[in-house]
Amino acid sequence: MALWRRSSSWLTSCSRAPAGIGGGNEAKVSPEVAPEDAAAEHEGRRAEAGDEERWSRLLPELLTDIVRRVDAGAERWPPRRDVVACACVCRRWRDAAVAVVRPPLECGRITFPSSLKQPGPRDAPMHCFIRRNKSTSTFYLYLSLTQALTDKGKFLLAARRFRHGAHTEYIISYDSDDLYPGSNSGVGKLRSDFLGTKFVMYDNQKPYDGAKSLKSRSSRRFATKQISPHVSGDNLEVGQVSYRFNFLKSRGPRRMHCSIQCPVGQGTASDPSKEKPPSTSSSLSLKNKAPRWHDHLQCWCLNFHGRVTVASVKNFQLVAPADTSDPWGVGDEETVILQFGKIEDDAFTMDFRHPLSAYQAFAICLTSFGTKLACE
Repeated sequence: MALWRRSSSWLTSCSRAPAGIGGGNEAKVSPEVAPEDAAAEHEGRRAEAGDEERWSRLLPELLTDIVRRVDAGAERWPPRRDVVACACVCRRWRDAAVAVVRPPLECGRITFPSSLKQPGPRDAPMHCFIRRNKSTSTFYLYLSLTQALTDKGKFLLAARRFRHGAHTEYIISYDSDDLYPGSNSGVGKLRSDFLGTKFVMYDNQKPYDGAKSLKSRSSRRFATKQISPHVSGDNLEVGQVSYRFNFLKSRGPRRMHCSIQCPVGQGTASDPSKEKPPSTSSSLSLKNKAPRWHDHLQCWCLNFHGRVTVASVKNFQLVAPADTSDPWGVGDEETVILQFGKIEDDAFTMDFRHPLSAYQAFAICLTSFGTKLACE
């Protein structure tokens, strides 16, 4: 009763206080809290603080090893659930997770969904493979977990081909079961012309300031449902892929040219919430590496270093022209930025590196599927 009397007298004195006294809080109404509820809430906070303190007392080396094992052990998408669970334990666990889980450019792994649109590693290519389902016109991108050409893999992205009048569209999504226009998990799309020789790549999230937005009925239909409030709702053009016409039907493989908008000054922060889209972008020009004619085999050959085993017109390697002046330093025709090739009837390898992201590389490889009568 003593507590109640003090609370009542204090409330009475506050209500009788003249205007302007009390720091401007006289107009605020606070709900009554029973002493038993207040004591229980206080005990709960003390217990939580005790648990947090107990977990935070782990040795830094042991804590770092735990987070590293969690990050490396996740094989299914999205593995961010396990990493986020570790980061939610306490502040020290969050700091350890941010220090261990690095972007693909630094660690060569893909952990968070945002990693799919970050540049790949610089020193060595990231090995992936694509599986195709002809009956449903769907394509699935996996990250290789071993040195084998194909293994169980970790699912990254999926795409499905649709025919819209004279045009063909590929809807690219995080979810392999949600591959329709307007899907909640869509990340972008690819659109081709009537002949299938020119493709435009779109991103439904603003990759950099000043990105060109597509204002059309199809773009509005595609972005009508978005989970993230940070998504702009427009389809933003981020690249083009074109195949050169072969009017004379001369001998030789397809010849392709890519112009990809890559943000300059891409941050390498592990925490996606701290990343900001760069203010500028630069166009990365890529062309297919010219194969050589093999007299003994009577075919065109490229050195895929054992990553491609079946001859196909779809096989290609992309390099930057030698005279290219760009901020990434990839103007070397011997450095393969992206290579794609067939290993089985419906399985293909895809290896990419900086400055391309997994999403950009996957979209470029999708352009190679399908017959191109004007190029062959």
